[in-house]
Formats: sequence, structure tokens, C-alpha cells
Amino acid sequence: MAMIVASVFLGGAITEASAKSRHHRHHHSHSHHAGQNSWRAANASFVEGSGGRSFAGMASYYGNESGSRTASGQRMNASAMTAAHRSLPFGTKLRVTHGERSVVVTINDRGPFIRGRVLDLSTGAARAIGLTSRGVGRVVAEVM
Repeated sequence: MAMIVASVFLGGAITEASAKSRHHRHHHSHSHHAGQNSWRAANASFVEGSGGRSFAGMASYYGNESGSRTASGQRMNASAMTAAHRSLPFGTKLRVTHGERSVVVTINDRGPFIRGRVLDLSTGAARAIGLTSRGVGRVVAEVM
């Protein structure tokens, strides 16, 4: 009797695990889970001749969270020259250019979390390049 109960429970667990595995493979093969190149094409353009160390796209700014912690653990300082990026390592320095003005920022947070944006700048950095009037604008960012 114990053998029957054990085989029912183990058989169910094995079936459930293989079903989850099949679902995972099926789910991640869909187009909404396309590779990083698709994300790049939708959200940023890489500048030719830069070896992939420069990118362009839409940037916004944030700063109302002043005093709260960033993803790197630092306190948010709206006047600091900082930015949020989805994947660049914390501490990475970027030269961000908007129109004729540029500023050097340090990545210390994660974001932006709005589709089509490549950077979230601190208020100070956005002000330095003239991005605060419209709230969002096209930038070119170069890893330094």
C-alpha cells in the first residue's frame, strides 16, 4: 500500500516538473522574449564606429525620490550627475549629449522602466543638458 501511495506522489511530482519545463521552453520561445538585439532595435540605436560603446535613444529624468536609496545603495541626490540604466555596471561613466550640450554622469541606479527609453537622468544632469523643459529627449551616450 505504501508503495502505491509513494508512486502516485512521485509520479505526480515528476509529471508536474516536466510540464513546468515544457511550459518554460514554450513560453521563452515566443517573440515577446526575443533576444537582446530585438530589445536594442526597439529602444536604442548604436552609433556606428564606436565599437558598441556608444548608444542613442530617448532619455528622461527623475529626482522626486531625493533621499531614497538607489539600486546601488547610494542615496538619491537630484542635483548629482547620475543616471539609471538597465544593465550597465554601477560606476560606469557616460558622456551624455543632448543637442549641443553634454554632461558626464555615473550609473548608480536601474531603469528606465518605460518602453522606448534608454536612460533616466538625475534632475541635475538633465538640467545641465537642457532636458528638463520637455522632460524627455533624444540623447547620445558614450561609455568613457
